[in-house]
Amino acid sequence: MRSHARLKNHPLHPLLIVFPAAFTVATPIADAVGLAGDWPSFWTTGAYLSVAAVVTGLIAGVPGFIDYLYVVPPNSSAKRRATQHMLINVTALAAVAVGWAFRNTSTLRPGGGTLVLELAGLGLVCYGGWLGGTLVYRNQIGVDHRYAGAGKWKEQEVAGRPGEDAVVARADELKVNQMKLLRVGDRRIVLARTDAGYCAFDDHCTHRGGSLAGGILACGVVTCPWHGSQFDATTGQVKAGPATDPIRTFVVREGGGEVRLQIPPG
Repeated sequence: MRSHARLKNHPLHPLLIVFPAAFTVATPIADAVGLAGDWPSFWTTGAYLSVAAVVTGLIAGVPGFIDYLYVVPPNSSAKRRATQHMLINVTALAAVAVGWAFRNTSTLRPGGGTLVLELAGLGLVCYGGWLGGTLVYRNQIGVDHRYAGAGKWKEQEVAGRPGEDAVVARADELKVNQMKLLRVGDRRIVLARTDAGYCAFDDHCTHRGGSLAGGILACGVVTCPWHGSQFDATTGQVKAGPATDPIRTFVVREGGGEVRLQIPPG
């Protein structure tokens, strides 16, 4: 699923998280060395590093939250993992910030509570990073891995009342075995072109909720990129597991050089 918060097609969130991660590691080290050697310059550095960790963490969280809302498939194992990832990292930043309550405001000397909270924040950031890596490498969040011939990633917002037809593509917009993600209200629908023509189906693998728009379409069969479940793109029937339930399909009509989708009920 291609990131929505990106720069020249590169997701911004992984570019920015290196800063709060580095500051969160350096903060307790600087404070601990300062206390051990009674060196004010070190714990002063630790104080500034803790501020930098919180500020850069909040900045890095903005593109991450955008992708959480618009990229992570809803009602999926990735959404639950992404929610954990977000809450754990927010808690980590909060722990580092609360550590200031135990710091001498005049000398910036950290107290025992400061170190405990900073170390807790470091542990949480490590765990949050592990979850983030799983989201990228296992759930392919923010990864545009389209195979050769699949075309560039395409998305389109679609408006209309249930039962109405909405134009969702030109007749020649997609080549055979190419797909496009449609956002119809809160629903995500995949428009696909097979040898038999255009079809549309839910962007939701019935196994773990993987995004089928980010999968592979070949010979009228769409393959989920997470665990390899396969579905007939026209009928929605399961062709191969681990999924056992079919995916929902939708009415598509072609005519006048346009492809129209019948808006499904909410």
